[in-house]
Amino acid sequence: MARSPAVALVAALALAVACLRAEAVWLDLPPTGTKCVSEEIQANVVVLADYSLMYESRPTSHPTLAIKVTSPYGNTLHESGNATVGQFAFTTKEAGNYLACFWMDSAEKESGVSLNLDWKIGIATKDWDAIAKKEKIEGVELELRKLEVAVESIHQNMIYLKAREAEMREVSEKTNSRVAWFSILSLSVCIAVSVLQVWHLQGYFAKKKLI
Repeated sequence: MARSPAVALVAALALAVACLRAEAVWLDLPPTGTKCVSEEIQANVVVLADYSLMYESRPTSHPTLAIKVTSPYGNTLHESGNATVGQFAFTTKEAGNYLACFWMDSAEKESGVSLNLDWKIGIATKDWDAIAKKEKIEGVELELRKLEVAVESIHQNMIYLKAREAEMREVSEKTNSRVAWFSILSLSVCIAVSVLQVWHLQGYFAKKKLI
């Protein structure tokens, strides 16, 4: 148990580093079927993504795609069709896995296409150049501002991890309690059945005058 704070800190640092960078993903979309990308994100986090089809291998045709982004509860956050490039942005309302699915929706489906997805989460969505110009900061001051935002992100991630840990602990305790009560109930049933069997055998032997 003494190592749990250190483990939580390492996990929070990993989450913070993930928030500091943008994740570029290349997807090969098949002629039929759907390709999806999921990301586990906590609540109140800004998400920004740009997507575009790549046509290097198909100079004469320009197929289009459809996209649907859903929340952990299945709510549609973004939906678009007949697109070659696009962008979606939202602020998460609940923690969980957010899903972005892509598929080809044009008639030109002889072969698949490649999709470039630039997925940014949290402080990676900030335009630091615009912030620096607006607040007239640069150099060390700008780096300190970035560090301040990163520390705040780590703090929020720690709170999120503690909440998840408490939730998992509660579920585990409830499960253990249910297992214990089930074991007691099973043992009680076995004892009751054994007593009934002994009582029945005693009556049977008494009738047969064996005892």
